[in-house]
Amino acid sequence: MKKNMITLIALLTTATFSGVAMAQTPGKPTAPVVTDKPSVSAAEKPKTEGPKVEKKEIHKTLRISGTVAAYEADKLIKVKEKDKEVTFDLTGDTKVKGEIKDGAQVTVMIKKEGDKLVATTITVVVEKKVGEKKPTPAPAEKKS
Repeated sequence: MKKNMITLIALLTTATFSGVAMAQTPGKPTAPVVTDKPSVSAAEKPKTEGPKVEKKEIHKTLRISGTVAAYEADKLIKVKEKDKEVTFDLTGDTKVKGEIKDGAQVTVMIKKEGDKLVATTITVVVEKKVGEKKPTPAPAEKKS
C-alpha cells in the first residue's frame, strides 16, 4: 500500500510539472513573409514626418530663502537672496504662514507659470534667540 501511494504521488507530481513546462514552451515559429518588393535599406527610405508632439511644461516647485524687501498683500513679494532681489506674484491660492513684514526672514515655495514666478507658500522663519528658553509652567501644588 505504501509503495502504491509513493508511485501515485510521483506520477501526479510528474504530470503537474510537465503540464507547466509544456505551457511555457513557445509555439511554432512563423515563416518570414515573402513579398515581391525589393528590400530597401534604412538610408534609402524617405523620411516621413510623424505627428508633432508638444512638450508639456513641467511645473517644478522651487524653494527660495531670504529677507523680505517689499510685500504687497495678494499682489507680490520681493525677496532679497544673497546679492539679488527676486519678485514673485501672489495669487488667492498662496498660503502664508506667519506675519510678513519688511526685513523678515522668509522661505518661499514657488512655481513657474509661463514667464512668471508664482509663490505657492510663504513661511516666515522665526529666529530663536540664544539663551532664550521656553517658559515652564510652575508645578501644581498638591492638596493634602
